[in-house]
Amino acid sequence: MSNQPNQPNQPNEANQPVDENPKSHPTSNAEKDPADWVTGDEAMTGAQASYLKTLSEEAKEPFDASLNKAEASRRIEELQAKTGRGT
Repeated sequence: MSNQPNQPNQPNEANQPVDENPKSHPTSNAEKDPADWVTGDEAMTGAQASYLKTLSEEAKEPFDASLNKAEASRRIEELQAKTGRGT
C-alpha cells in the first residue's frame, strides 16, 4: 500500500473514488443537523412549504407557514414519521 495521498477520482482504501468537488456528491451533507445550517434561520423554501403543507394535511396537523428552513426541516421529519412517508 502506498503512503502517497489519494489523487482525485482514484480509489481510496475502501475502494471508493476520492473526489474533492462537493458538487459531485450533492447529498453528502443531507444529514447535517438543521441547527448547524448557515441559512437555517431564513424563511423555508417553496418546496419545503409545499411538502410540509401536504404532510400536515395527511397527518391532520396544523400547517405553520412562519417556520424557517431549519424548523421546517425538523417538522417535516416529525410528520414523515407520523405519516409513514420518507421511510
